Amino acid sequence: MRALFSFTHATLDGYIDNPHEWSMPYTDEEVQDHLLEMHLAADGLVLGRSTYEGMARSWPDMGGNPFGDHVNSITKYVVASKPVDTTRWLPTIVIPGSEVLAEVARLKRTDGGDLIIWGTGMLTDALAAAGLLDEYRICTAPVIKGGGEALFRPASSGTFELRDTRVFASGSVLHAYRPIPPP
Repeated sequence: MRALFSFTHATLDGYIDNPHEWSMPYTDEEVQDHLLEMHLAADGLVLGRSTYEGMARSWPDMGGNPFGDHVNSITKYVVASKPVDTTRWLPTIVIPGSEVLAEVARLKRTDGGDLIIWGTGMLTDALAAAGLLDEYRICTAPVIKGGGEALFRPASSGTFELRDTRVFASGSVLHAYRPIPPP
């Protein structure tokens, strides 16, 4: 059975938007090596439509290194309720929004590597609420942003078990949390 986990960069005060603006000084070679190892264990990305469209503008041009080559080669599963152009970033499979829970549950039952959701948001919340999300992996940078898109929405709730912590020399810390199902 495949695992599904969410991966995101976050600031110390819990914001996640525009990580390229604040996380790069803390994403040194040690962090990059760990992220590569984590992603090499995956053979699929699960993305919402808007995340996919944003990533598809730049990721196809980010090859030429092990991380970029791997991300570009694995299947992108795009959850969309309206049409999405998938021609720029292949291989891509569109999952209709109304079928996301059943399709992700089916994907998890198949053989293969892990499935990764980049970021958090409504898709992650829906998969977590359905008991389909196995782990949150959050790489926290020692930066206070003071505002922006929050790591979790106000309606999000739950309790978690800390599965792993990795402290990097750059000051970033990667935490892995498993959601604990409600009683």
